[in-house]
Amino acid sequence: MADIAEIIDNFALLDDWDDRYRYLIELGRQLPPLASTAYKDANKVQGCASQVWLDTRVRPNGAGGPILTFAGDSDAHIVRGLIAVLFAMFSGKHAKDILATDALALFDRMGLREHLTPQRSNGFRSMVERIRSEAQAALAAAAV
Repeated sequence: MADIAEIIDNFALLDDWDDRYRYLIELGRQLPPLASTAYKDANKVQGCASQVWLDTRVRPNGAGGPILTFAGDSDAHIVRGLIAVLFAMFSGKHAKDILATDALALFDRMGLREHLTPQRSNGFRSMVERIRSEAQAALAAAAV
């Protein structure tokens, strides 16, 4: 999987939005398969027009705080690409860093929000909120 800096650079090189959509779809194809046991209601992201599943793993990391790793899937190709962008941004990161990252601002900087349907933009926000909620829960559990 590409890291977020590489994705941003590649996005900037593509002038045509059709090429950017194709790149998003290709990123989604690179997502590792989601375990069959992860396709359950508890992992379903609410607020998405497409079906989206997000499976979160939390690893304690002592004083550094918990680290979250994500796996996910969607029944829509572009949404799988958006998931890949989010994972490049957040997966394998400390919970406090996830909460400090403004994914929506980065999304705007990439020009994605203006080129997605309102339903996809709302779904993206729902995925970001779910990831942030998981990070907050992991921090709260680590503080106990």
